Formats: sequence, structure tokens, C-alpha cells
Amino acid sequence: MTLELFWFVLIGVLFTGYFVLEGFDFGVGMLMPILGKGSDKRRRVVLNTIGPVWDGNEVWLITAAGAMFAAFPEWYASLFSGFYLALLLLLVALILRICAIEYRGKINDPKWRAWCDAGIGIGSWIPALAWGWLFANMVRGVPLNEKKQVVGSVWDLLSPYALLGGLATGALFALHGAIFLVLKTGGEVREDAQRTARLLLIPAVLIVGGFGLWTQLAYGTGWTWIALGAAVLGLVVAAGATLVGRDGWAFVGTALTVIAATVLIVGSMYPNVLPSTIDPAFSLTIDNASSSPYTLKVMSWAAALATPVVLIYQGWTYWVFRQRIRVEQIPAPIGLPLSKD
Repeated sequence: MTLELFWFVLIGVLFTGYFVLEGFDFGVGMLMPILGKGSDKRRRVVLNTIGPVWDGNEVWLITAAGAMFAAFPEWYASLFSGFYLALLLLLVALILRICAIEYRGKINDPKWRAWCDAGIGIGSWIPALAWGWLFANMVRGVPLNEKKQVVGSVWDLLSPYALLGGLATGALFALHGAIFLVLKTGGEVREDAQRTARLLLIPAVLIVGGFGLWTQLAYGTGWTWIALGAAVLGLVVAAGATLVGRDGWAFVGTALTVIAATVLIVGSMYPNVLPSTIDPAFSLTIDNASSSPYTLKVMSWAAALATPVVLIYQGWTYWVFRQRIRVEQIPAPIGLPLSKD
């Protein structure tokens, strides 16, 4: 395996970890207005399920973006310049979500909490939809010219395939989040999350299955049929386990679907990292977009030393905070009063 291929695979692994872990975070935020309806304690139960882990989950995105910048600078430059406004919106949504989560409990005021809840919802919905749209465009290709610049209008990026990709990640993350809430909550919140997960099953299966099949038929290769089959298997496991109340297996099913769908997308891109719809000769590949061999070698040693530490720490965090959360466990709010001065 060449260093270029190794880092392409590693970036795919980093995004896979991000989508599996941050995917249920987004799902929790997307469903918070529904499952938290009725009382602030219910909303705090929903939010507390991701409280100890959501910021650690975002490390996967930071690492993936950093690896892309260092290993494939041409890919990073063309992607971030061509999708500048969309990625700016995505970044603003993520910042809004972070601020809303961090500051929600600082002020003891219903209006303050309502605004923060809106920020959490918006900051979860936009990334959940945007990631699927972005990766679908990377599979389909963009108008990339001979200077490796994305040209054309925004309408070139709003194809039916790309829009379906956005709906697919939105539906899958919502289902993933609902099943995570079933796994992590107790009492009435868990019961409502279970009903919500069952309602989301059919739309998620149809949308995700349709996008996966379109991807395979239009852009896939022989071996990516395995990834598509694994994604379908994950949806079947999630559906069956949800219907019979096997929470852990249901979560394994949606996690498998997220992993397999990401493998399908990344595998359909290879050997391109950003195909050109103007002329295939203008496409960015793992060879013409990569850094020097020395840079990739140094990065490989750094990754080998740091990755096990990060994985051990994250695994320990999930183990420590593995208990279910109930409304009865939520104390009264202790935030400061909202100043009227």
C-alpha cells in the first residue's frame, strides 16, 4: 500500500468515526424539540445523553480536516474554495450548536433556554443535511477546471443526487440519534424515543436505501456492492431490533449502516478525491493532490503514536458515562438569573 492510498483510507476512517459518533449527536439535537416537549427536565435528559461526549466526538472532524490539509493540500484547497459558502454555513451552524450546548444551563431563564434549544436544533439539522450533500457532490464530481478551481454556479451543486444525499444523512442521523436515546434514557423519555425510532424506520430505509443504490449503480465498483449490502444489513438489524426492543443491537445496526455507507461513498470516489465534470483529466486524484512522500512519512509516524491514545481515552469516556438517564435524576436548574439591567 502506498502512502497516498494509506492516507486516503485513513481520512475515510476518520470521517467514518466522525459520522458514527457525531451522527447520533446530531440526531439527538434534531429530535430534542420532539422528545423534550413538555418540560425542561425532559429536554435536559435528552441533552445530557451526549453531554460528556459530544465535544470529544468532534475531534474526529478536526483530525480529518487536518489530515486532509496536510496529506492532500490540493484536495483541501479546491474543496474549501469551491464550497466556501456552504462550508462557512456548516461551520457557523456547528459554532452555534457548540455555544448553545455550553451556555444553555448558565442562565436560569425560560426564554434563554428556548433560544439555546433553537440553536441546538439548527446547529444539528444543518450539518446533518450538509454532510450528505457535500460527500454526494464529491462522488458525483464538480465543475473543476484545469487550474483545479471549482467554477460554475451553485445550481451545479444542487443536483437531485446531491440533494438525496443530504436527505439520506439527515434521515440516518435522526434514526441513529433516536436509537441512541432509547439506549441511554429511561422512563417516559425512553418510551417516546422508542416510538420515534419506529416511526423513522420506513422513511430512513427508503431514503438511505435509494441513495445507496443510486450511488452503487452510477459510481460504484465491483467490491462496493459489499459495502451496500452491509448498509442494507445494518438497516435490517436496526429495524428488527427496534421492533423487538433490543436497544444495543439496534444501535449496532445503525452504526453499521453509517460505516458501510461511508465506505460506499469513499470507495466510489477512489482513485479520485474530487472528480471533474468538465474533463476527467482535470480531476484531483490521490496521486496528483498529495503532499511529498517525506511529509506523508512523518505524518504516518505521528498518527501511529497519537491514535491509540485518543481511542483509549474516548473508549474510557463512554464506559464511565454508560448509565441511563431519567427525568427523576435531573436536579433543579442552578444557572444565574437573567439580568434586567
